[in-house]
Amino acid sequence: MASANRPRGGTTPAPTAETRAFLVEVHGRLCRTYHCPIPYFHELDPLDELVSSLLSHRTKNADSARAFGNLRAGFTDWEAVRDAPVERVEQALSPCTWPEAKAPALQRTLREITERQGRLTLDHLADMTVPEARAWLEAITGIGPKTSAAVLSFSALHRRALPVDSHHHRVAVRLGLIPASLAVGPSHRVLEAMLPEEWDAQQVYDNHEILMLHGQKVCHFRSPQCSRCTLLDLCPTGRDRTAGQVRAAPTAQAGLL
Repeated sequence: MASANRPRGGTTPAPTAETRAFLVEVHGRLCRTYHCPIPYFHELDPLDELVSSLLSHRTKNADSARAFGNLRAGFTDWEAVRDAPVERVEQALSPCTWPEAKAPALQRTLREITERQGRLTLDHLADMTVPEARAWLEAITGIGPKTSAAVLSFSALHRRALPVDSHHHRVAVRLGLIPASLAVGPSHRVLEAMLPEEWDAQQVYDNHEILMLHGQKVCHFRSPQCSRCTLLDLCPTGRDRTAGQVRAAPTAQAGLL
């Protein structure tokens, strides 16, 4: 299945009906497990969501939330963050990984938005289509497909955009939806193309959340819990792992005789 979805020549191939049906079956099972629809976890405006998303890169949610809170408590607004000495911003971001890199990068992003819009706001995204809004965001230095999708989906805009994090990506690879050679960034376009066109923003958000949750709770990076996975019969990786364990059992038993 993965080879059918491998991008060629920079284009996204149309998913087959079989691939889409497979994804819908996966989605249905995981929705029953994790109780869709899943509530949105906050209602930030788009600019707040952008800052939050940038801070979360390679950082635990609790730590990035602390850093975000430090910014809101220590500065009057995002213009003040933009214009502050970088050392003050770096200090506020100390709960994050790499605050020394994130502080100047955040200020650069805020300056770029100001230069492009004439003021520091992302309110104009509400008047754009999703492709237009994502292209506008991704033209900013340091913003890729995950961040653009997060801004549109997770913010109060609640638009139809699919973020893909490392857990989501890992589950999709193991299911054979995408090849292991397809990195997280380009996988956004491929996985989003598989979603049924009639799905609304809530269903697209659910798809991200349930695949992410499954990666966190069952399909771990190390030692995935295949034996208790609701997708085991659909998952080629899980079937191979459990078959290998069954084959190894007689050998292990024989060593005890």
